[in-house]
Amino acid sequence: MELSRPRGTRDFLFEEMKQRKVVASTLKRIFENYAYQEIKTPIFENLSLFTQKSGDEIVEQLYNFKDKGDRELALRPELTAPVARLYMAQMQKSPKPIKMYYYGSCFRYERPQAGRFRQFWQFGCEMIGGKSPEADAEIIAMASHSLKELELEGFEIHLGHLGILRGILDEEDITGKTQDHIMGLIDKGEPKLLQEFLDESEIEPDTQKILYKIIEMKGTSKLLDEVKELLKDRNKALEALFELEELVETLGMFQMEDYVLNLGIARGLDYYSGMVFEIYVPSLGAQKQICGGGTYNLVETFGGEKVESTGFAFGFDRLMAALIAQKKDLNLKVAADVFIAPISPKTRKAAFGIAQKLRYQGISVEVDLGRRKLKKLLSYAHNLGVRKVVLVGERDLEEGKLTLKDMETGNQTLVSEKELLEHIRS
Repeated sequence: MELSRPRGTRDFLFEEMKQRKVVASTLKRIFENYAYQEIKTPIFENLSLFTQKSGDEIVEQLYNFKDKGDRELALRPELTAPVARLYMAQMQKSPKPIKMYYYGSCFRYERPQAGRFRQFWQFGCEMIGGKSPEADAEIIAMASHSLKELELEGFEIHLGHLGILRGILDEEDITGKTQDHIMGLIDKGEPKLLQEFLDESEIEPDTQKILYKIIEMKGTSKLLDEVKELLKDRNKALEALFELEELVETLGMFQMEDYVLNLGIARGLDYYSGMVFEIYVPSLGAQKQICGGGTYNLVETFGGEKVESTGFAFGFDRLMAALIAQKKDLNLKVAADVFIAPISPKTRKAAFGIAQKLRYQGISVEVDLGRRKLKKLLSYAHNLGVRKVVLVGERDLEEGKLTLKDMETGNQTLVSEKELLEHIRS
């Protein structure tokens, strides 16, 4: 019987796990520098949590099942809805804004392809109750800071505002599911289907023309004046444009200038209400998007109070793919710093004692468990990548000494047991 992993999943071996751990630790450090705190939610939730947010059609993309109590459950396809549930259950009375971050695996039943898996990881954050240009700017600055800390090259931050497109459609009385469908087609980049649907919906040619112009607009803050002229008679869309203009000014306070205004960014779900941004790494090709975020009001969708939230999530797997493709030195830690090598059976007891003392001092230690000969001991230590080897010999022990070998230089030093820790740390 051949044992294979399920389709759309992966195994991660030692080096990959070290890389992922370094990147996750870096992101955690940056997020916590901005006063975000970590949360965890269950890997599976009630199915209704996701159908209420995204509609019954999402079931086709889920791993859903009934438990032994005949309850409808699903493996989580994303983490924003579980965060909203957590907020409603336990945090509604907490002082706002509430700043939280998360890191975990998600599951979607999709066709596996390059950069897309059925089990994948998200690293993201939510700021609940922080609706202001300053809150939006800080979120974007934190995302940029994280990628700069990882030394990722060539990433592009694209920034837009959903209120501009939705404002145009609102003023033409195009609302509800029709509006959401149009936004979804724009989001997916389906120009032919968009044109067909706009024609079927009998949307005025002038409105269609303005929509297409807005969707194609990308550039620096200089294009805002051009957009104002285009929207001069459309007050609702103009109001959203002024919000975007204020955000652009506020980003300057956060030392953020390296972004692209992209008014074609859209979301097909009606709870997204304002600023949106996406981060691309063009060298990844079709799967270039590594991050998406924006302002939304999901809590109200679940029957709670109206509270604006802003957040984003890195597609952790795509972020890793981008870093690995650029051959980034992630400062990977070796399996152990020190290898303890008992030279004879009589020194094994002492070797284990030395290993434990060093471990209690915070030193990563491997000790010979295979009763190898000296030549094989050194070969094994070399393969581990340790910096130093402690050779435990009978004669040295009688004199209270140990031999410390530097694996890079090959130099050996005789040190006392009391001095061992100091020499290792030096």
